[in-house]
Amino acid sequence: MTVRTRVAPSPTGDPHVGTAYIALFNMAFAKSQGGQFLLRIEDTDQVRSTRESEQQILDSLRWLGLDWDEGPDNGGPCGPYRQSERRELYDKHGQELVEKGHAFRCFCTPERLDELRKQQEATKEGSGYDGHCLHLSEEDVQAKLDAGEPHVIRMKVPSEGTCKIQDMLRGEIEIDWKQVDMQVLVKADGMPTYHLANVVDDHHMGITHVIRGEEWINSAPKHILLYQYFGWDMPTLCHMPLLRNPDKSKLSKRKNPTSITYYRDMGYLPEAVVNYLGRMGWSMPDEREKFTVAEMIESFDINRVSLGGPIFDQEKLSWLNGSWIRENLTDDEFADRLHGWLLQESFIKKFLPFAKERSEKLSDFMPMSAFMFSGMLDLTEEDFKHKKLDQDDVRKLLQFALWKLEAQRVWNKDNIFGDIKGLAKDMGYKIGDCMQPIFVAVAGTPNSWSVVDSMEILGPDMSRARLRHAIEVLGGVSKKQMKKLDKEFRTLGQTSE
Repeated sequence: MTVRTRVAPSPTGDPHVGTAYIALFNMAFAKSQGGQFLLRIEDTDQVRSTRESEQQILDSLRWLGLDWDEGPDNGGPCGPYRQSERRELYDKHGQELVEKGHAFRCFCTPERLDELRKQQEATKEGSGYDGHCLHLSEEDVQAKLDAGEPHVIRMKVPSEGTCKIQDMLRGEIEIDWKQVDMQVLVKADGMPTYHLANVVDDHHMGITHVIRGEEWINSAPKHILLYQYFGWDMPTLCHMPLLRNPDKSKLSKRKNPTSITYYRDMGYLPEAVVNYLGRMGWSMPDEREKFTVAEMIESFDINRVSLGGPIFDQEKLSWLNGSWIRENLTDDEFADRLHGWLLQESFIKKFLPFAKERSEKLSDFMPMSAFMFSGMLDLTEEDFKHKKLDQDDVRKLLQFALWKLEAQRVWNKDNIFGDIKGLAKDMGYKIGDCMQPIFVAVAGTPNSWSVVDSMEILGPDMSRARLRHAIEVLGGVSKKQMKKLDKEFRTLGQTSE
């Protein structure tokens, strides 16, 4: 048997370090067994998926040296490798499940499902779908189809007993079938959900080992059941421990930058980043801290993975990165890396016109442009002193701006300015009062050239990271405050007309 593994990211946002972590361990396992590693794009969420996000994922993984044997860019015998291009296959298998009696058509409206959830929350009795459409007669189903009523396809799930899951790291796991929902397999728009597409694709692509995060353990019974329904051999499952923040909470962008491109733009070496990810819950047999991907593959044993939640600590990553720079790069190589990072003519030319307009001598360029090459700026609370807003108002403004810009999928100066202008209007501020703290957060001063031009050039990851840093400089936001701000943000603008 040829070992085949895969990583299957969704192109719905910035490329996540968690994706790289799972990709690394899938690749290391496959290559250590003489097997193959695939990349598949799971873009069934047509509203949030973008080709720009897909390209960022491909570029980021390639930057880390995590190459795949088959994928959407290099093809292969099991393509296409985008789920949006495999819809006929899912249609066929979804219909097959209905015909065999393993799935059923559900005509429940969103309103009924919302009311069901509210009732379950109020009574605290059970959760999930209640089987309302499970026993509709064939005549009733056909009448509803003839009437054009929208519907989804749900899978049938046993109501008694337990599902036994065999896991490479955890041994046998048991989950009561009563805890497993009648999962939607095909949405009302005809697109498959993750669960159906995942199983169908893994089977048709010959995946032998599914190595994924532990958050998918509770989904394993649904996948096992689908394999049984189709009569297919089940791949071996392995659920990796989740990456965590230093406070042991799940890794999140609120407490840690999570985008791969952020670490690239900060000037981390790809060798150091992938080395650090390789140490997340795993170690070399000789316990050495520095190793290459090739060395990891040569010594790889999946059973050396520790189930304790690995801590993603930026300080330790920075230390390791510094070690790679000092010990592995000659002076000439270090100079080459600097030029290949941001000291390239193509990058400098993006903001050269702004600096030129403000320069009286060549030596003016570096001081006024330094923030374009910096990571997190050295800011204090005093830097954000505002003529009209107090510190709490400034912090709230920056948090709202961050949330606005986190939702922005097309990153350019017009959209950035549009978001901030709309926010200023909704909050009842003049645009200038709104822009001042954003200037300071991004450029370190309110007197730089256009901050929206700078944000476009710096990119979404660095711009958002600097806004988060500014919020922390101003004291941060507690969980209690965050809930209050989130509630206020969601109602923003509703009464501003």
